[in-house]
Amino acid sequence: MIIAGEVSGDMHGSALIKSIKKLEPNVNICGIGGNLMQSAGLELIYHIKEMAFLGFVEIIKHLPFIKRVQKDLLKRIKNENIKEVVLIDYPGFNLNIAPKIKKMGVKVYYYISPQIWAWGQGRVKKIKKYIDKMIVLFPFEKEFYERFNVEVEYVGHPLIERIQEYNFLTKEELFEKLNLQQSKEILLVMPGSRDQEVHRIFPEVIKASKLIADKYNMHIVVACSENINESLLKDIAENIEFTISHGNNYDLISHAKFGIIKSGTSTLESGLMQLPSIVVYKTAGLTYRIGKSLAKIKNIAMANIIIGETVFPELIQSDVNKEKIFSEADKILSDESFYNSIKEKLSLIREKLGTPGASKRAAEIIVAGYNEN
Repeated sequence: MIIAGEVSGDMHGSALIKSIKKLEPNVNICGIGGNLMQSAGLELIYHIKEMAFLGFVEIIKHLPFIKRVQKDLLKRIKNENIKEVVLIDYPGFNLNIAPKIKKMGVKVYYYISPQIWAWGQGRVKKIKKYIDKMIVLFPFEKEFYERFNVEVEYVGHPLIERIQEYNFLTKEELFEKLNLQQSKEILLVMPGSRDQEVHRIFPEVIKASKLIADKYNMHIVVACSENINESLLKDIAENIEFTISHGNNYDLISHAKFGIIKSGTSTLESGLMQLPSIVVYKTAGLTYRIGKSLAKIKNIAMANIIIGETVFPELIQSDVNKEKIFSEADKILSDESFYNSIKEKLSLIREKLGTPGASKRAAEIIVAGYNEN
């Protein structure tokens, strides 16, 4: 069983499933995932669209449903004699169900660690008790878990192989596909993969984007997640003109001039492809206050955390407004040497994320455990 609860987890989970199937073609895999994991061979019990809760208030509101999902998963583990469960990120749900799975005598792996080194370090005790092995993406995560004597293996980051294997469109092909004028650059907006995120972030981002696009003669292109209905974007934007794109995120990141990107995996992808960007994040007030009180590090964007410097400006909560977004973008776009210095600093990320083959290495660890059972 594999349990992922977010779009990024679906992406990494699909690569993991493909690698597991190459090593163990007859293995049956069920669980929670999205379209990518399903097409890779996952038998869906629940779709990630049903699991898109954000913040403490949302989780409390959906507790009866969450409990039902847990009950269904545990029943499936018991009835089908499942040998191993792989948890992918999504810590609110996964760290809650892990003790119940472990109690059933099932081996539990955690692939893509929750950021407990950044906040909530108390959770490491739970991980040590209920997770058989952490499979982590960053060297500093391995060092962190080893300090607490947690079983851990470092495999590198799957984004390296994903980007390397991606068949990029040329700039001309992308512009033709999206019907854009070649004379303008792309201002890329990535507002998130959950409705709540889009509702909170997009209204100010799209207003700021218009100011930036008007000043710098740019096309506004909004990357629309499969979880988001594009009518939501259009309703929020009202009369502001923009292009919606589905499924060409890497082409957009590669060929855009600038990005305004919701904190998450996309900020790391943008960093890896050296796209100067602003990172934005806004959540419910209570969720933010609790998160801030637990935070152990100053940055939220993984690209900044890896580099050890605030290369991408981060605008959080009330700072997600059109004036501040425009001001930060203007500082970068009006100064070519500053813009190029950001690109140069972002080049450091790739060397810190290991070599290609993370999914294969993770699959080898999981399959070795499966064959021991």
